[in-house]
Amino acid sequence: MKKFTPSARLRSFKYAFDGLKTLFADEPNAWIHLSAAVSAVTAGFLLHISSNEWLAVIICIGIVFAVESFNTALENLCDKVSPERNDVIRKVKDLAAAAVLVVSIASFITGLIIFVPKIG
Repeated sequence: MKKFTPSARLRSFKYAFDGLKTLFADEPNAWIHLSAAVSAVTAGFLLHISSNEWLAVIICIGIVFAVESFNTALENLCDKVSPERNDVIRKVKDLAAAAVLVVSIASFITGLIIFVPKIG
């Protein structure tokens, strides 16, 4: 087991930020999620949403980016392990993409519940 050191912990943050850079460099959908997140945060400030509503918005944003990151990592791993067409790999990649779709739809609905009553 590795010894805990502050410098090792700082390096682990560097790797995590490198992962974020890779996500935005390699995954066009991450930019779509980012524009939705910026829109939600902007709307939150303009419409003065409550603390609980902010919690829901921030949690949704975090979950979407986390799941998109896992999806991208899994797709990259699948492409490395099996670059040729493979029905099992296709199924794994489709399921991972479905996870992103599910959390994105849930986040969109959460946004509607929070923002529509304040607009209308």
